[in-house]
Formats: sequence, C-alpha cells, structure tokens
Amino acid sequence: MTHRPPVQAVSPLDGRYARYTEPLVEYASEQALMRARVRVEVDYLIALADLEATPLTIDKDQRVTLETLYEWFDEDDAEMVKQLETEGFGEYSATNHDVKAVEYFVREGLPEDLDAAQWIHFGLTSEDVNNLAHRLLVKPAVEEVLLPELRETRDTLAEMAREFRDVPMLARTHGQPATPTTFGKEMAVYASRLGRAIARLDQAADGLSGKLAGASGTYAAHHAAYPDVDWPAFAESFVTDLGLRHEPLTTQVNPCDDLQTVFDALRSANNVLLDLDLDAWLYVSDRYLGQEAVEGETGSSTMPHKVNPIDFENSEGNLSKANSDLVFLGDYVTKSRLQRDLSDSTVKRNIGAAFAHCLIGYNKCQNGLAKVVPNEQVMADELAATPEIIGEAVQTILRREGHTDAYERVKELTRGKNVTIEDFHDLFADLDVPDSVREELQALTPAGYTGVADELVDSL
Repeated sequence: MTHRPPVQAVSPLDGRYARYTEPLVEYASEQALMRARVRVEVDYLIALADLEATPLTIDKDQRVTLETLYEWFDEDDAEMVKQLETEGFGEYSATNHDVKAVEYFVREGLPEDLDAAQWIHFGLTSEDVNNLAHRLLVKPAVEEVLLPELRETRDTLAEMAREFRDVPMLARTHGQPATPTTFGKEMAVYASRLGRAIARLDQAADGLSGKLAGASGTYAAHHAAYPDVDWPAFAESFVTDLGLRHEPLTTQVNPCDDLQTVFDALRSANNVLLDLDLDAWLYVSDRYLGQEAVEGETGSSTMPHKVNPIDFENSEGNLSKANSDLVFLGDYVTKSRLQRDLSDSTVKRNIGAAFAHCLIGYNKCQNGLAKVVPNEQVMADELAATPEIIGEAVQTILRREGHTDAYERVKELTRGKNVTIEDFHDLFADLDVPDSVREELQALTPAGYTGVADELVDSL
C-alpha cells in the first residue's frame, strides 16, 4: 500500500489537521472498523462455545489465541483483510464484501488445534457484526476523546468565570448598549450551558445499543438450528457483555435512533461553543479581549500589526461543518427501506469525519481561550462613556417611590441622545424625592450597576 504524505491527502482531516485528529484514528479509521468487526466475530465464536447446545469447545489457551486476533490487530492484519476483500488471499478469491473478508481473516487465525471454521459468523448477517462494531467505536470515541476535550473547555470557562467574576463590562442586547454585566458571569453562562450539554452527551453515549437478531431481526437461522436455545436472552447477554445496551426489536438493521441521539447531543455541545466563538470574536473586535501575540506568527499577509482571532474563526468553521455532517448523519441512518437497504453503509463511514471536525473545533476554541485576557481598561472606559445604561436603575427606583411617570422621564432624557452622568444628576436635583433616595440615585454608576453578577458565578 502506498502511504501518501499529508500534503497529498484528499481531506484536510488527514492532511493539514492530521495532528489534531490523531486521537480519533483508533476509533475512526478503516483499520479500527476492521478490528472492531474481528472482535465481534471472535467474541461471538467464543460465546457459541459457551452454549451447552453447541458441540463447539474452545479451551483457555485457544481463547487467548483468538482474542489476540483483535487485541494485537495491526496494519499488516488490516492489509490482509483488505486483500481478502479486493484481490483474494491464499485459497480465497476476492470477496468484494468487507465483512466476509473479516470472517475469512478470523478463519485463517484459528488455532491449528481448533476445528471451528464452520462456526464463525454462524447464523449472523453482516449487519449483526456492523451495528455492534460501529458502536464499539463510537462509544469510546465520544467517551475517551470528545468528552474529555469538552470537559477541559468547560473547566477553562469556569476558571475564567471565577477569575474575572467582578470585572464589569457593558452588555449588548440587540447589539445596543444594555445593563452591564461582568465578564466572569458571561463566561459562567457558557460553562453552565456546556456542562449541561456534556451531561446529555455522556448519557447518549451510555445509551448506545446493539442487536444480534439475524437477517430480519427474528433469530430465524439461530432458531432453525437450535430451537431450544433462548436466542434473545443469548443476544442480550452477548451485547451487554460488549458494554452496549441490547435492542430486542429490530429489522435486519438496528434502527440507529441511539446514534441519532449521540449526534444531536454533539450538536448541542457544538452550538454552545459556536455561540462562544462568535461572542469571543466580537469581544476581540471591540477590544474587550486582548490577544497574546505568538512568536513568529503572521497575523496578516499585508498588515503586520494584526493579531487575528484565527482560533475562534477556525473553531467556528469546523464546528459548523461538524454540525452539518451530524444533521445529515442523524437524518440518514435512522431510515431504511423495508427491512434493509445498504445506502447507510457508506454514510456511516463518515461518522469519524464528523467527530474529527468536532475535535478540531474543540482544540481551536481552547487555543483561542488560552490566548485572550480581558482588557479591563477598555471595558471601564466604555462603561464610563455610556452613562445612559443606568436609566433602567433610575426609573426602577423611582417606580418604587411611587413615580408613575418614571419611565417616561428617563426616556425623554436619554433616548437617542448623548447623555452625561451630569444630565442624570440634574434630573435627580429636580425630583420630588427624599434626600436619602436622591443620594441613592446619585451613587449609581455604570460600572457599579452589575447586580449580583459576581455572586452568580458561585452557581457553577
């Protein structure tokens, strides 16, 4: 097999971004899928031997030898499986069938003293192997690669929330100046949202289910051979031993609603980070966030001064691509014409690509967060330059004091005008209120009008 350098890769996932997607190779590559299929075939063969009804016997040493077929499965083994499928190998002609090639691979790997070739893939259809193999890859890809990255991002946001909990900044609703908040509280919102998304994804991965019910989901071949065996109970035991939940009612195809749940949960997490990417980009644009310049890095090919928010932009692009793929995957894999059609087979091979775009997006978002720091002086200056934002507090206090025209008076003073803090003080001087209330109003400042924003961080 010719190994092409990354710069010749058709996809940037295996080219430009290969260093980011490397952790997924164990779960998303064709070799990984082959290995998972070998595991299902081998473990199934051993499970058959444990049935009293079958004459198959596999001793302890033979089991160890069989299990090494997937535990030590490497590139040479993958090449052999591919050769069995496309060219033929030894006594076997090309199968032009990837699961049959795996069956022959296992047959070739049987211990010399084990006569069990006829029991490999006994009563199974390819989808019995494939649905389990895919989930044996999706589950750890989510739990061991994607979830840890999301948790790291969530922890970073929580740390930023606590560190900058009392740093006031102007909020914007509808893009216009609004009641101030703190930078830490805004990061806490994202940490909280991401935490909930992580919980949903964790639950979705734990809910992945498998089937082992034959060509139409009826255990027909199994029942025909051994009618006295409780095959649904056997299948449930086998599937749960693989770490999956058992799906008892299927056609030939495991309906894949469980996969769709995973894809939707990933999209939910991605949407939180997309929102963060967009806001971070705007904060950088408004100079609320400063960025550390990286030694030797070029910000612009023509403007030497620039430090661009490229990590947030890259994260945005990859997470958007991931979400597009996840929507397509979720919609597609949950449909099958009658009891089975094969169109989903090629589609499922792209699950790893969607996960890879997620992983790149998470890494880039983390890189962006690591480079930014709140520009507290810029935030303070803009608050001071926008005194009209205390208008909400003024009219609310006046309402408390019984002024039915409070809203209208503040609106007349501030709407569409360049107002100063002195203008507010002139208004306060004319109000018919007790001196204690006048002092309360005069003490209002944009920077101090953040409510309990800093305390809300403690709810993380």
